[in-house]
Amino acid sequence: MTAPGFGSVIRYAYLWADEAERGQPEGLKDRPALVIAVAVVDTDGRSTIMVLAVTHSPPVDPFDAVELPREVKRQLGLDASPSWVVTTEANAFRWPGPDIRNISDREPTTAIYGRIPAPLLSRIARSYLDNRKSGRGRIVHRTD
Repeated sequence: MTAPGFGSVIRYAYLWADEAERGQPEGLKDRPALVIAVAVVDTDGRSTIMVLAVTHSPPVDPFDAVELPREVKRQLGLDASPSWVVTTEANAFRWPGPDIRNISDREPTTAIYGRIPAPLLSRIARSYLDNRKSGRGRIVHRTD
């Protein structure tokens, strides 16, 4: 299975950094996650990708997340409730990993909802990089 591209939104069992610190091995909920980085680092051709969680919970600090516009959510086939891409933490894993989930109502079967527009992707990437630079970003390295 080919790794999704930068800006793709996938279905994924995201493991929050706080959960990982408590020793939890797996995410509790399958959710959309935005692919923020893709790198081929292995001689076997497998890619390592980094994803940011999409959540319905509004951020306490507006610099912690970027809201997904309703139209983008509609194009991806997500629900109409407000959602944000969290930019203070990420999961990194080798594709395909065991935490990828197929989207139940999609034919043909896929784990990829689609891609977000480039201007929005740039805004989210900038927010993530700013949080990393300020020491507010965490990465949870997942196993495969």
